[in-house]
Amino acid sequence: MIAQGRESETRETPMRQRTDCYCNELRKAGRRLSARYDAALAPAGVNVGQFSMLRQVDHAGEISLTELGRRAELDRSTVGRNARVLVRGGLLDSAPGADRREATLRLTPQGRETLAAAFPLWTQAQAEIEAALGRDAAKALRRVLSEI
Repeated sequence: MIAQGRESETRETPMRQRTDCYCNELRKAGRRLSARYDAALAPAGVNVGQFSMLRQVDHAGEISLTELGRRAELDRSTVGRNARVLVRGGLLDSAPGADRREATLRLTPQGRETLAAAFPLWTQAQAEIEAALGRDAAKALRRVLSEI
């Protein structure tokens, strides 16, 4: 029997009902995937975020922080902080752009070497994740994520 005055403590309120929040589930999955990629890329000395940035800069040849942020869907301040780490590590070179208010980035020779060492590690991680999910589920996941 429920003691009087305590009945309200046992009822489920909308805030207490168990719901699966898409955002929380995606964030948890993202952290798990990032950890797998980070572990795979560790021998190359970069994490998956750094690898992604190096790939984007390599693809562009030379790119402004603003454009890199647009392509990566990150705010410019985040891109700037992440780029500074890679510049200090000797993987990226930063120089004033045509518009002197904007810095441009390009890979250094060490950055190219790091990217070349990291790429097969990333490829292996991709293959392992696809094998764990199954080819059809991996394809469906990419499709669903691209629609969000």
